[in-house]
Amino acid sequence: MAADTPHIYDDVEDCIDGIIQAVGNRIVLALQLGLGKACRITNALYRRVAADPNLHLTIVTALSLERPRSHNDLEKRFMDPLMDRIFGDYPELAYLAPVRTNTLPDNIVFMEFFLNPGKCLNNDNEQQNYISSNYTHVVRDVLALGVNVCAQMVSREEIDGKTWYSLSCNADLTLDLIRQMQTPGQQNRRVAVVAEINANLPFMVNDAMVDPAAFDMVVDNPACNYTLPGPPNMAVSVVDHAIGLLASTLTRDGGTLQIGIGSLGDAIAYALRLRHQDNTSYRAALASLNIEAKFGDAIAAMGGLDVFEQGLYGSSEMFINGFLELYQSGILKREVYPDEIVQRLVNEGKITPRVDKNTLTVLMEAGAVHPQLDHPDVDWLRKFGIFKETVTYEDGSIRVNPDLLIDADLTKGGGIDAVVQHCLGDRLKKGIVMHGGFFLGPHKFYESLRNMDAVERQKFCMTSVMFVNQLYGNPTLATLQRTDARYFNTCMMMTLGGGACSDGLENGKVVSGVGGQYNFVAMAHELPGARSILLLRSTRSKHGKVTSNILSSYGQITIPRHLRDVVITEYGIADLRGRTDQEIIAALLNITDSRFQEDLMQTAQRNGKLPRNHRIPDVFRRNLPERLTDQLSGFRAQGHFPAFPFGTDLTEIEIALGKALQALQSKLGTSGGAAKAAFRALEVREVPEAAGPYLERMGLEAPRNLKEKIARKMIVAELIAEGVV
Repeated sequence: MAADTPHIYDDVEDCIDGIIQAVGNRIVLALQLGLGKACRITNALYRRVAADPNLHLTIVTALSLERPRSHNDLEKRFMDPLMDRIFGDYPELAYLAPVRTNTLPDNIVFMEFFLNPGKCLNNDNEQQNYISSNYTHVVRDVLALGVNVCAQMVSREEIDGKTWYSLSCNADLTLDLIRQMQTPGQQNRRVAVVAEINANLPFMVNDAMVDPAAFDMVVDNPACNYTLPGPPNMAVSVVDHAIGLLASTLTRDGGTLQIGIGSLGDAIAYALRLRHQDNTSYRAALASLNIEAKFGDAIAAMGGLDVFEQGLYGSSEMFINGFLELYQSGILKREVYPDEIVQRLVNEGKITPRVDKNTLTVLMEAGAVHPQLDHPDVDWLRKFGIFKETVTYEDGSIRVNPDLLIDADLTKGGGIDAVVQHCLGDRLKKGIVMHGGFFLGPHKFYESLRNMDAVERQKFCMTSVMFVNQLYGNPTLATLQRTDARYFNTCMMMTLGGGACSDGLENGKVVSGVGGQYNFVAMAHELPGARSILLLRSTRSKHGKVTSNILSSYGQITIPRHLRDVVITEYGIADLRGRTDQEIIAALLNITDSRFQEDLMQTAQRNGKLPRNHRIPDVFRRNLPERLTDQLSGFRAQGHFPAFPFGTDLTEIEIALGKALQALQSKLGTSGGAAKAAFRALEVREVPEAAGPYLERMGLEAPRNLKEKIARKMIVAELIAEGVV
């Protein structure tokens, strides 16, 4: 149980002594997903336990950030300088190498509830110790494992003379975990809640702010001010942009938005920005893809194409850079309020964020305050900015300033006019444009958060996933806030029956994790006007072979078919809610890559799920990648739908090299491709002068041996093929 003030440690090793003294020799450590891990504490604790067989450590966490591993010399040459910029002096987590090599000491156990996507498929340790859990169930499951230590990176700030800590990037689970670890029912359990202060971490306010007394121990040492790793924005492909464009049409002005990390999240945010800032080009792009003609009914029923007058409110498990871009573009601007009466009146248009006489009158009529104002009324009015901060209540009167006292009875003649004249504020306070559970993004994103002024910071609330990911707790308020919610999530595969695979393979191997996807899908079916929209690239390619991501059936399902709703591929929109199996299959075939439509249709017909006379309409029989590329090529030539719509930490040289290396790697994955790459390299007689900067970046400007000479020629050949040199 935390004391009135935490024990402050300068030396992390002394903190480890304190942890062991507090909880004993068997330690169950809970670490946050992603950015918020207390790296110095974690590493010191790991090393201490690894060196002492009398101690035992269980680590429960998710998504540990690490430098990508290079698989060959070319990757290493490209990645190492880039990762030096991105990770800086961020400490490598001590448990990662032993986990990756299956060499953990016998007295250390490592468990995860969300894996680094696609990176752990061949790691037995991580596959065997994965915990499949909805994000809203993680705290429950961690407590059941006997967690007795929670360690988190925090930021610190002085506000009005008082020291506060901020959970910043990871309020998602910690708010609830700390509370439950320190409840009276846990008194017989010896626990330690530990913080590591990092001055580089943005200080987020609202729910993320906690009193230092919430922690038992705090490590405060300049060595903890290490770099926050900022994964660079991923390149957005033509396919991703097409999906983002379609998704933007289903987003309703005045609604609620959830999107995730990665290129599809960026694609949606970009399309929404284009819709708002250049509506003419936006509509022209839709016309080039014939979207309105094909899916006009769905767009009319669920979304819109106009600019955002009311704006959007973000309620998302992850606060990604795309949301910040939407805020800075004037789209993420619909504020929600932590009060049912205020929110309902705002929704109904009876009051607006601008405070005036009507605001006070409507609030009285709604029963929010009494006609004869009392002490709680005045406090409430001041809390929401309806009254000025300086206004107070005094025995039936309102103190405006030291020299002015007015009657608190608004029913008396002139009473309400006096209050309006002397007491009213300018705008409603406590308005939030973004509720998020955790954040992770590029360095520019962190910098923007750090540089926000006090007024802007108040608009962003990092909070518990128990609030963001579900309706329980205060369903009435959540429903009022989350109007016309659009929950966009990505899946890997979709069955013709409407089931989605998002986290694992048919053989049982886990690709990533369920996270909060199921929560948001289920919530979309509960909220009036909400829709769950699964985003799916129609195909995937491996070793040069292209296969469909829409399948007749699949042995691993994340979202069951009875929770089907809306599916988007680069070829269109399939509205599946409440539809029959026949209608679902027909709709999914319409947005399938045309190379696979016929076989899938025939399989459904053989299985009796589709009439024998069913035919895919001609308008959907040209769903091909080259046609999609051609339809958007003109817009891309004009600067629309760029690969990095929100910028990138990569230089222009690195962007070009990345494309060339990706193309080369794809060729080397097959015998025929490798032969083609080798032949193309042999054709390079002289290295063009223009290739110099690219070779210098790869350290191949002066090859020292035959291997480096071959590598240089292969890179030059790809740069020539890409039209770079």
